[in-house]
Amino acid sequence: MKIQPLADRVLIEPAAAEEKTIGGIIIPDTAKEKPLQGKVIAVGKGTKDEEMVLKAGDTVLYGKYAGTELEFEGQKYLIMRQSDVVAVLA
Repeated sequence: MKIQPLADRVLIEPAAAEEKTIGGIIIPDTAKEKPLQGKVIAVGKGTKDEEMVLKAGDTVLYGKYAGTELEFEGQKYLIMRQSDVVAVLA
């Protein structure tokens, strides 16, 4: 991975939005619900006040408006603070 988060930030690959149809009508991408789950790709080293508890490979849940969206080599990612992650899925 060429992107390395700094401090207490994590890089997350969001799960794909589910394809839904209503009565034969396909909902366009712009109207789809943003996924609230993703996979941690990379983590920063933490800060002196907050150690990193997340690690690469964790599947996590995060807030609806958490993070900053970015696109790298055609793939969409979110970068956010570790505190924006609300749960780790086992």
